[in-house]
Amino acid sequence: MDYIVAGGDRGPTSVRLTERMTMTILITGANGTVSREVLRELAGKQPLRALVRDASRTPGLDGVEYVVGDLDRPTTLTPAFEGVTTLWLLMPMGPLAPSQSMNAVWAARQAGVRHIVRLSAIGAAHDAPTRNGRLHALSDAELQESGIPWTILRPSHFMQNLLGAKAGEHLFGLFGDARVGLIDARDIAAAGAAILAAPQQHQGKIYTPTGPESITLDQAADEIARTLGQQVRYVPQSPEQARDGLLQAGLDQWSAEVLAEYRVAYGSGWGDFTNDHVERIVGRQPRTFAEFVRDHREHFASV
Repeated sequence: MDYIVAGGDRGPTSVRLTERMTMTILITGANGTVSREVLRELAGKQPLRALVRDASRTPGLDGVEYVVGDLDRPTTLTPAFEGVTTLWLLMPMGPLAPSQSMNAVWAARQAGVRHIVRLSAIGAAHDAPTRNGRLHALSDAELQESGIPWTILRPSHFMQNLLGAKAGEHLFGLFGDARVGLIDARDIAAAGAAILAAPQQHQGKIYTPTGPESITLDQAADEIARTLGQQVRYVPQSPEQARDGLLQAGLDQWSAEVLAEYRVAYGSGWGDFTNDHVERIVGRQPRTFAEFVRDHREHFASV
């Protein structure tokens, strides 16, 4: 497997590696929950390139060319974006996300990228109830005004977030007593991959993918309990308790506070909706929470 160190030596070896690459789809956030699944969806089917900051930490999928670059350092992006026609743009949650997205969009403009598929956040808007949603609104607006054709995904809460929410017989979460249209990250990735493969059909569209049902965390705990054959009980937490628990678990202050903001928003019923966006894009129903739990039974049993 060849690596290009973006921003590094551009001598004969680097040039040869670049010339050999015929990839046209670039995936950012390659080690993230959704991007890993996008890579799996497209590997071997589409010419594919993935951006990583550390060449030693790649998913290592066959049919994927890994390139090294840092979205915080725009000068490192030129080799990675060279020859790219379609970009999957995903930023990790954080206060620097708009700067990282800006750097990627600028690199895409310089490289002549013809379509960007951006993973945004549920409820992204300038008046969103969370800082994360307001930051995503800034990046969404920048992309929409960039002159590059675009598609934006604003998915609901990931089912995968509950993989770290169980401790013994207790399940924690950010919903309070409200319902949320949880979605499996694999279905977000399937939608993203379908758009990347045929972007013209989705140009200028904003999708809000959800799962097929809106459920409470009490129902989620009951489903996990049925699958495991053991007692599992949802333990409600106030926004302050959720924040303090996340801090005690080692999360940074900014992220813990933002997730507490999501606890307030979800607890108000903000995420209680479903739609057919996944089916419209992919041609099948998204996974139910019961299917998700069965697929991750070993994980839930081990925590």
